[in-house]
Amino acid sequence: MMCALTIGSLLTHLGITAYTKLGETLQLAAVARELAQALRAARNQAALQRQALTVHPLEGDWGKGWRVSQERDGQVLREHRLARPVKVVASSTREVRFSRRGAPVGVGFGGITLNICQRSGPGSQHQVVLSPSGRVSLRSDEGRRCAGD
Repeated sequence: MMCALTIGSLLTHLGITAYTKLGETLQLAAVARELAQALRAARNQAALQRQALTVHPLEGDWGKGWRVSQERDGQVLREHRLARPVKVVASSTREVRFSRRGAPVGVGFGGITLNICQRSGPGSQHQVVLSPSGRVSLRSDEGRRCAGD
């Protein structure tokens, strides 16, 4: 009976650990998709409505969320605050600005890469990349290391 209880508790512990890791993996994938979609939507809206838009990280941290606002008057169009903050390592912490034509602008804008990172461990499974041309791509690769670790 004691062996059965020991084996049962061991299996329960392993199951809970795997479930927790799966939950974190799904959350990171969702954050990456939402961030990529927010950048695409801001770019498209800037071009369609012929107004410059800015996407800011909340409190200077992309891992807490982001806000899309009009550059002209600062009016907030959309804000996405993450329920649980995640670790996001960005090649640049500055905001992303889109011109009235939907092109990213800024002094020497060479694109931005946002690595959505695991809390435990140095790996990054998801990466959101905004190229200098304005194309937003979502990349997934378990072997990528988080820059800035």
